[in-house]
Amino acid sequence: MTQLEERPTTLATAEDPATAWFAAFEDALVARDVDRASNLFAATSFWRDLIAFSWNLTTVENPAGVADLLTSTLDRVDPSGFRLSEPAVTADGVTTAWFEFETAVGRGRGLLRLLDGGDGDGEGPKAWTFLTTLYELKGHEEPRGVRRPMGAEHGASTERVTWLEKQQAENAALGVDTQPYVLVVGGGQGGIALGARLRQLGVPALVIDKNPRPGDQWRNRYKSLCLHDPVWYDHLPYLKFPDNWPVFAPKDKVGDWLEFYTRVMEVPYWSNTVATDASYDEAAGEWTVHLEREGAPLVLKPSHLVMATGMSGKPNIPVVPGAEVFQGEQHHSSQHPGPDAYAGKKVVVIGSNNSAFDICGALWETGADVTMVQRSSTHIVKSDTLMDIGLGDLYSERALEAGVTTEKADLIFASLPYRIMHEFQIPLYDQMRERDKDFYDRLESAGFDLDWGDDGSGLFMKYLRRGSGYYIDVGAAELVASGDVKLAHGQVDHLTETSVVLADGTTLDADLVVYATGYGSMNGWAADLISQEVADRVGKVWGLGSETTKDPGPWEGEQRNMWKPTQQENLWFHGGNLHQSRHYSLYLALQLKARHAGLDTPVHRLQEVHHLG
Repeated sequence: MTQLEERPTTLATAEDPATAWFAAFEDALVARDVDRASNLFAATSFWRDLIAFSWNLTTVENPAGVADLLTSTLDRVDPSGFRLSEPAVTADGVTTAWFEFETAVGRGRGLLRLLDGGDGDGEGPKAWTFLTTLYELKGHEEPRGVRRPMGAEHGASTERVTWLEKQQAENAALGVDTQPYVLVVGGGQGGIALGARLRQLGVPALVIDKNPRPGDQWRNRYKSLCLHDPVWYDHLPYLKFPDNWPVFAPKDKVGDWLEFYTRVMEVPYWSNTVATDASYDEAAGEWTVHLEREGAPLVLKPSHLVMATGMSGKPNIPVVPGAEVFQGEQHHSSQHPGPDAYAGKKVVVIGSNNSAFDICGALWETGADVTMVQRSSTHIVKSDTLMDIGLGDLYSERALEAGVTTEKADLIFASLPYRIMHEFQIPLYDQMRERDKDFYDRLESAGFDLDWGDDGSGLFMKYLRRGSGYYIDVGAAELVASGDVKLAHGQVDHLTETSVVLADGTTLDADLVVYATGYGSMNGWAADLISQEVADRVGKVWGLGSETTKDPGPWEGEQRNMWKPTQQENLWFHGGNLHQSRHYSLYLALQLKARHAGLDTPVHRLQEVHHLG
């Protein structure tokens, strides 16, 4: 996924510059000399901080950005104890150093990359990229390792209460005698991962979901759905998939794992529960949330509300003239039941990204006559190639053998500033394009409109910038290349009783129309649950401000409104793929824990609002 991973070198030549840099940096911090500290960063440099200094997810750039961050945070944070956690490594003029440090309230770890030549000013190596992350709060450490609970209470007591009795009493009191400090709306992988983190941190929390069982979010999708990301990338916090877990897990297996995980991690979780209305009392600092649980009304008063309803937001269902007269069936891809009922039917799938390809492939296998309507260009990468070139150095058996654990891989990836990430992605996707040239030639010969992102940086940048526009090919693209799945181009103009008519007049007979037309911004969920005013106050969720397709500027440097404070007090957004749900749930949970513990949490540069949705 990157080309910045450590490569073998002589350790003795690498350790001194990193150690010397940290000594100079800490000396400047202790002296509160912001100018001296910021001068240790190269003219073009990036400091990404995950809540350790900023109580925010933020990236500052160049010495001026470093000075701004330190000026507003240094006295409060009081950082100290910067030390290498393993020998530094030098390759190609860059020294890479893993380190640990402390703040006034917590403990952190990070990754430094030094340019050995500095800025050419003779002042020695300077920081190019600098990642700081908080991983625990002092006095509020998780009960892990040597702090794990005893479980059994040895001895004799007439007042003994068993683990099961404690669980039953807690569950009976929740929402009746006790209120959750945090209410998490949405019980998919994001909500469950956050619920597990909050449980371990001792934050009273509740996860709610409309489905009957945890994991139904996956079970209810079309039957052919499998994860497109490999297992090494997908672990949840605390409890990794076993080493015989399939590389690409089928959706029902994922659903069963989420249900198991919820139980074994003791996540307070209410199924069959729908939040119908929410409002915030600024004076009281609490939400009033109306629910229906098992059909019965209930009111909760949490301090914090987390929308964990999926990074994709609400389904985009186009308003198509003639939809009301169409005599067949039509639904969005998120409601697609699978192919079984459509054998021998004519199906038109509107869209050409992941869901569209998956659905087309499954329908073709069942014997349907399938046409894909491509409305705009799509980036495609073969799964095997992506795993090898794109992910292999960080998330694979190869990576594990090289000592790159999931936790280490997460930090390596997090240490790459979004501003320059595309520069490291472009050569990887150039390799993929060359390796699979015959495959792409066949697709283009079939008339498929391919792209590689606005700047050639491929899939992951598309995901970060817009969350759409790509397909990880697990076989269905071959059906388009061969013509087994037919291909049409253009926008849908209208429906008739029996067909889809495109803007150029092309008529496609249809018994079923599937709208694989994507999803809107997550703040749409806030508009439905709270108000449009609050949704607009928060603004668009997701994207970087890259000024590429569907990611309008200005540059923002981080994912908009994800896993961090928003302009609506005590409202948070959490989600993403399994990797993001795992990694960023830690930082969101720590932010919530700090507030629950009464710590001062001034936010450096709260997210501005440039786009409403």
